[in-house]
Amino acid sequence: MRFSKSFFPTIKEIPSDAVIPSHQLMIRSGMIKPLGAGIYSFLPLGYRVFQKIMNIIREEMNSIGGQEFHLPGLNPIELWQETGRVESFGDIMFHVKNRQLILAPTHEEVITSIAKSHIRSYKELPQIWYQIQTKFRNEPRPKSGVIRSRQFIMKDSYSLDTSFETLNTSYNLHSEAYKKIYDRSGLKYFIIGASSGAMGGSGSQEFMIESNAGEDTIVVCDKCNYASNLEIATSNKQKIKFENISSKTEKVFTPNVKTIDQLAQFLKVPVEQCAKSVVYITDKNPILILMQGNDQVNEAKLLTLLGTEFRVSTDEELVEIFGAETGSLGPVGVSKNVKVICDNQLRDAKNVITGANLNDFHLMHVDLLRDSRIDAYADIRVVEENEPCISCGNSLRLIKGIEVGHIFKLGTKYSVALKANYLDESGNENPIVMGSYGIGIERIAACYIEQNYDENGIIWNKALTPYDLHLIAVNMKSEKVIESSNKIYEELSKRYSVIFDDRSQVTAGVKFKDADLLGIPIQIIVGERNLDNNSVEIKLRRSGERKIIKLEALQTEIEKLNE
Repeated sequence: MRFSKSFFPTIKEIPSDAVIPSHQLMIRSGMIKPLGAGIYSFLPLGYRVFQKIMNIIREEMNSIGGQEFHLPGLNPIELWQETGRVESFGDIMFHVKNRQLILAPTHEEVITSIAKSHIRSYKELPQIWYQIQTKFRNEPRPKSGVIRSRQFIMKDSYSLDTSFETLNTSYNLHSEAYKKIYDRSGLKYFIIGASSGAMGGSGSQEFMIESNAGEDTIVVCDKCNYASNLEIATSNKQKIKFENISSKTEKVFTPNVKTIDQLAQFLKVPVEQCAKSVVYITDKNPILILMQGNDQVNEAKLLTLLGTEFRVSTDEELVEIFGAETGSLGPVGVSKNVKVICDNQLRDAKNVITGANLNDFHLMHVDLLRDSRIDAYADIRVVEENEPCISCGNSLRLIKGIEVGHIFKLGTKYSVALKANYLDESGNENPIVMGSYGIGIERIAACYIEQNYDENGIIWNKALTPYDLHLIAVNMKSEKVIESSNKIYEELSKRYSVIFDDRSQVTAGVKFKDADLLGIPIQIIVGERNLDNNSVEIKLRRSGERKIIKLEALQTEIEKLNE
């Protein structure tokens, strides 16, 4: 591809709204062009990279028996209403005005409806179906370029099995395929346990890269390699016990005390001796969550525990239900209509301090077994930095990460909702057991750039580079340079994809800066001085190493560098 005939709109300035390196470099190198908030046009250079990623994914998906589909982006809303996901996705889902249609953020419902219509017998299972398709999610705050956008390309695949045992086989096949995809792409990644969220199911894992630009917080142990999304992470934090020193509770006046820190300071007790009450509202009843000290409620864990959506209570609801405001709430004497869930750190705790359900009063010497009704104990706290690892006891570390893939064991959530069944060997009807597996195409490219750039631009590897070689004619006013460069371009193009910077209206300095910005692994520089010695210069983008190569040895040298 000749630069003079191509569309590579490089820019020098860093876009004002681009904060992270991949966003800045994808725009500066002319890979993408913003059209609106979270909406990008893929320009020729960028689309070549995305196509390479898609080809890697296709090869690995086909190798595990995947069959490629192309499913509609427009879906009838009724299909999504049957699974209840119109509500669970909420405002993130795009609705087509005045039509009962939505723009699909994912395709579990469509795949399940196809399986319902055509899968009849256990003999037709297992199946692995996949597609690479545009998806739509109405992100309220799109950011970080293509990492969090409103329109994006995903590979999503679905496994259809007869049992949870065979689902495990399909799940493991995808896990191994994903590792090969990321290895081939050149990503440094790790795998963590994760929350299934709106997807549902019995388990899931995320493939992540470490990055300060990440939208997820990851808990990692550097000693035993334990890693988990903060949403589901657990720790081995030691419980602190406070012996009961009274046979009954004591109500104390605590004026203007609203926070745990204020309470501990007022009563001159450890923060851990105070129990914090947080109230949520479900579609049925209020739920009081009891946490130790300043521990925070992990709402992802709570969602998994409850199995239903919830919201934070309003001040008016608190007064109506408990007769008190935030800061004075507690589990003692609450109505039977209020479900009480206690974090494991307070299991069977004695001599703790809670709100008295009366403004400006707290209860001391509370024995949770004696004085309150606890409906359930559970791990619902957010893990904090330096807590002991659940596996080995080493201090945990919190890092930021970007998700590049997510795999789910869906089970029968969608097949039961949509009545997608098969007949087993005995002729009995059973729901199809499903898995769902997603990879963001643009995310792989962006994450690669996050890990492979310098102050001059992108540094592509052989697998993802949009072109194999970058040929630079230093002076297009020299007949010798023009003739030699054209000849080299024609010869190399027989075996490799080549960008030929044949521009005559820009300086050599601009060409060199653009070459480093675009990041093609091998640069071939043709100038008069080296041509006088029948030579050209090769520069390796990653290392900066330079070599002078005789023209007759150029092909051989390029072959060696591309091995």
